[in-house]
Amino acid sequence: MLKKYLQMSVIITLSAVAMACQTTSQSMHYVPQKVTGLKTPESVVQAKDGRIFVSEINGFGKDGDGQISVIDTQGKVTIFATGLDDPKGLAIIANNLYVADKTKIIKITAEGQSSVFVTTESFPTVPFFLNDLEADPQGNLYVSDSGDLFNTGKGGAIYKISPEGKVKLLISALQDTRIKAPNGLLADDTGNVLLCVDFTSGILYSLDTQSGKLTDVAAGFGGGDGLVHHSNGTMYVSDWKNGKVFSVNRAGDVKEIKSGYQSAADIAFTKDEKYLMVPDMKAGELDFIALP
Repeated sequence: MLKKYLQMSVIITLSAVAMACQTTSQSMHYVPQKVTGLKTPESVVQAKDGRIFVSEINGFGKDGDGQISVIDTQGKVTIFATGLDDPKGLAIIANNLYVADKTKIIKITAEGQSSVFVTTESFPTVPFFLNDLEADPQGNLYVSDSGDLFNTGKGGAIYKISPEGKVKLLISALQDTRIKAPNGLLADDTGNVLLCVDFTSGILYSLDTQSGKLTDVAAGFGGGDGLVHHSNGTMYVSDWKNGKVFSVNRAGDVKEIKSGYQSAADIAFTKDEKYLMVPDMKAGELDFIALP
């Protein structure tokens, strides 16, 4: 089944790849080095101008101590935005950075000014644990709610958010029991297909966003967290629980490419696709894996 999805080049022309392949005169000019001393880093994304943004949760459940740091094209780390709660997934649309923060979505301008883009009350039901954030070329956002992970283990859902901030439920655990703790998301260029890896089951799914049909694609990814797709056809999945990163080639072969992380969180490519960026949450580090 996975081979089928990887070979469908039209469907797997993903928005993340389209963004990664945009050319810029200010792309990364240095060889990335591991960044240390971060405060519970969860997600990472690189802008067209080469800057790298990292969400830092700091203390889980402690409101106001979360922040976004930025790494410039020379590797210097500074604070970009403060006053967040538990910032996790990141996505860039135009010049704005969007952040999944507990039960709401935050919008941060290029100048670092934060505002609430989607309130808690805008969701059909109150979210438990908004986690990964993905954008498509049409300016829509997709966000995973990993549910009540630390208590009942229920309440997982996936939502679509329009450019105007209107929220639509795509699927939830009430509709399909395979939705346990959805985490990493990946949208195709049309927004009709959304890949999702589940944190609880370690299963990779494909969701038809029009019909709501959920299809098993592959399994064995432990505490599935980040999910990205390279323009050469290779997918990468991070395993938060076991501190590993896997690759999946066009033939559907799964290969462990690196282990030893304390908690490999929400991965992303550098814009030139030469490196895979891996936030190691518990270690407080951002690692860079050189890709073949």
